[in-house]
Amino acid sequence: MTNTQRVRIDKQHPASYKALITLSAEADTNAAAAGLDPLLVELLRIRTSQINGCAFCLRMHSRDALKKGENPDRIAVLPAWEETEYFSETDRAALRLTEAVARVADGHVPDEDYDAAAAHLTEDQISAVAWLAIVMNAFNRVAITSRYQVAA
Repeated sequence: MTNTQRVRIDKQHPASYKALITLSAEADTNAAAAGLDPLLVELLRIRTSQINGCAFCLRMHSRDALKKGENPDRIAVLPAWEETEYFSETDRAALRLTEAVARVADGHVPDEDYDAAAAHLTEDQISAVAWLAIVMNAFNRVAITSRYQVAA
């Protein structure tokens, strides 16, 4: 972390940020319509933020998940989800696809990750998961670029 004062890009160009919020709301609507569990949606946001190292979004979405009734143990083991029994096949498919989208530079969403997701998710769910990851990546980049404060 640096001491350099950063432009808050959400404040500098509020119409762009508002468009991102609108896109996020649409992604939420699509996720609900596809039948994705709201707790899973929060876990996907948390996992994306873990990959991107966004403390601001991690704090916000961890709190949101807990308020919605998420098990704290599932949040705690999320970085190692593959090694636990806390997650259903649907959860695992969504998490795997989310990670591939968040790490798009590392293989351009490999066929094996996509195929693994497609084995357990409908086409609507695949699309909804991808849009959730895309939007969360964008929010992470806004917060990180602007150095949103995360204080105790």
